[in-house]
Amino acid sequence: MSPKNMEENKIEVVIESSENKFKVSGWGYRHQQCFILFCTLTIAYSMRSCMGVALVAMTDHHVRGNGTNVTDANNFETDGFLNALMIVPPYPAFSWSKKVQDTVIASFFWGYMLLQIPAGQIAHRFGTRYLLSGAMMINCLVSIFFPVAAYYGGWLCSAICRVLQGLSQACILPGLHTALGKWAPLHERGRMSAFVYGGQALGTVFGLPITGFIASSPMGWPGIFRFYGTVSGILSVVLWFMAADSPAKHPKISAGERKYIEDELGSGEAAKRAPVPWGKILRHKGLYAIVISHIGQTWGQITLYSEVPAFMDKIMGVNIKANGLLTALPFLVMWFTNFFFSWMTDMLIVKNILSVTNTRKLANSLGNFPAAIGLVTLAFVPKDIYVIETILILICGFKISAHLGFHINHIDISPNYAGTMMSISNFVSNSCASMAPLVVGFILTDVTDEILWRKIFFVAAGIYFFTNIVYLILGTAEKAEWNDPPEEKTEKADEESVPMMDKSKNGVN
Repeated sequence: MSPKNMEENKIEVVIESSENKFKVSGWGYRHQQCFILFCTLTIAYSMRSCMGVALVAMTDHHVRGNGTNVTDANNFETDGFLNALMIVPPYPAFSWSKKVQDTVIASFFWGYMLLQIPAGQIAHRFGTRYLLSGAMMINCLVSIFFPVAAYYGGWLCSAICRVLQGLSQACILPGLHTALGKWAPLHERGRMSAFVYGGQALGTVFGLPITGFIASSPMGWPGIFRFYGTVSGILSVVLWFMAADSPAKHPKISAGERKYIEDELGSGEAAKRAPVPWGKILRHKGLYAIVISHIGQTWGQITLYSEVPAFMDKIMGVNIKANGLLTALPFLVMWFTNFFFSWMTDMLIVKNILSVTNTRKLANSLGNFPAAIGLVTLAFVPKDIYVIETILILICGFKISAHLGFHINHIDISPNYAGTMMSISNFVSNSCASMAPLVVGFILTDVTDEILWRKIFFVAAGIYFFTNIVYLILGTAEKAEWNDPPEEKTEKADEESVPMMDKSKNGVN
């Protein structure tokens, strides 16, 4: 036997040994990647949700309970270098109207919508490691300098900072979907995706109480932004050194685990070189099912998170924002039920109880129909905080199921172009759902009129119901034929023909 053949046999033995040692049920590097992505989304959503609470502290002109002075910004004079940098108290407070505060909050979404589709292309062409690491580092720098920008530049500079954060966070969802398209095999897709996207709920659970705690501490409201900026910077470094665009680019992954993933998903390297099949993507009925369902979810989410607290304050006489536990409890329940629905959908697929398409439709329906019923019920319930909180918990508990429906459906249809499809659906859904506050303002001419509030909930419930019906009709989880570029299809065909050639050489019919 020649040295070359000996070396080839040696390599084959090593790979076979790695495959034998690899256990699908065990912890692998695909799970490590999911944990890093989960932390990314958790921190991003904490940063996104902190602004509303931070503005309360920034516009409060009273002395804190801990003795930290808050002085009107118009009469504020810096005392020393550290105070000029908003590092030590006292801190300024701003006389911003409610309209100005809403503008600062909304400015985040201006940047967020603008970069969605370009971000999907960047993730597709250059991978997610650099994209997500860069996005979190930009968030880090903007957050750390936000207090200084707010004091010296007023609400306009504050809004510009939030636009920059929105631009950077626009990269996160397309980046996550692109990464999951490379790392999440079909039989684990529900659990892995649910774990990653559970960061949306947990980020809100952590973000609200942490923001309030820091605001009432000696660090004051500037400490809120410095805390999130520091955490974001640390995660940026973790992403840079530990994240990998695909199993093929991970330096430590075993041959067995890599083969397990790539056998289902492919390497996707040829897809990076090939042009994006825009025409085929935009003609695929599954994309329209996802987009329409995404609009319904985003519209309902804006209604649920933005308008329900105002309804409980004006109609029910309950200010849920005054109690951090009541605010966070529905999101905490959402995070826990997320694991149940992810396990349930994966088992339906693994045990061949339902097809992948029907599993996605079932999960989407469990997320939409109960939410629609809950919103209608909310308009007629007695003025009892326990009843209201129970309904909110049920809505949020079921609502997360839709993430196992339309939200990961992009990866089913095309693992190679999942980030591109997510950027399209996220852009369209946020653009359409941004009209929700305008519709509410048009209908709600009197915030104390119970009948008008019922109309708002009926609209949201109707959109939930209608968009899910469209998804049930058009939705599909079949992998698209355009997912694999021509080069990759040729390679697969060659691999399949090798065993047949070997058989013919050995005289096997």
